[in-house]
Amino acid sequence: MKVIFMGTPDFAVGTLEEIIKAGHEVALVVTQPDKPRGRSGALQFPPVKECAVAHGIEVFQPRKIREEENVEYLRKYNADIIVVAAFGQLLPKSILEMPKYGCINVHASLLPKYRGAAPIQWSVINGDAVTGVTIMQMDIGMDTGDMIAKREVVIGEEETGGGLFDKLAEVGAKLCVDTMVEIENGTATRTPQNHDEATHVSMISKELGNIDWNKSALEIERLVRGLNPWPSAFTKLEGKTFKIWKAKVLDKTTDMEVGTVSYIGKEGLEVQTGEGVLSLLEVQLEGKKRMEVDAFLRGYSVEAGTRLGQ
Repeated sequence: MKVIFMGTPDFAVGTLEEIIKAGHEVALVVTQPDKPRGRSGALQFPPVKECAVAHGIEVFQPRKIREEENVEYLRKYNADIIVVAAFGQLLPKSILEMPKYGCINVHASLLPKYRGAAPIQWSVINGDAVTGVTIMQMDIGMDTGDMIAKREVVIGEEETGGGLFDKLAEVGAKLCVDTMVEIENGTATRTPQNHDEATHVSMISKELGNIDWNKSALEIERLVRGLNPWPSAFTKLEGKTFKIWKAKVLDKTTDMEVGTVSYIGKEGLEVQTGEGVLSLLEVQLEGKKRMEVDAFLRGYSVEAGTRLGQ
């Protein structure tokens, strides 16, 4: 098929690679504009653009895809299908109805659960046992279109947002290509979503990582995993930002105040939460490197009774 591909972050790169590998003609890649990075402010290509350039594919980077001149720019390619994976902009009806087979989306959740921008992180934060990928026929709503294919992925007990991101990207890429075959052959089935069962999730912000020690140890541990590697869960230690990269729920409790360090050992720094004790295993103090607690404690003195947080 002749394809227009729309995507921006790392998650979408695998899908683009699989489409190319399957022998489809990718006529155009549409992605978000380059953004300044680091202290220098130098413009950096989105990951999808880097992939497209490496394959010699034309790249289009409109700020607003729905503007008429941009819609007309796409129309001249006469694509059979538009494949979307984490593009970052809603498509207008004029684009959705443009290709022969419409537009399909690679969505990193089992719809109708977790519509929205950050389904991967929220599935970990909420403690789900299973998530997956849905290939959806796009309509004008936010992740509201008919479902064409689904594939489940089990969430491990120590799964991080980053690790799950990689797994779902790989599963989604292969499922997308398989689904494209069914669409072209006329064997694909489309199942409407039950909108009453829909769950909407918000975007992930840095502030979400600010640990509320009144929550249970289990909730905080899930937050730590879900926000690893970005934006990370954090608290304050003696006024400095203290990131928590890995933690473990302990089957114990103390009579210490919430947010207080209750015990310090080589394997972990234990903190009393609103329910249970959380052992901090891998941390990073402001201005320092990420390290295991044993290494951290060799260079920084923390005493039992120390309060964490604001």
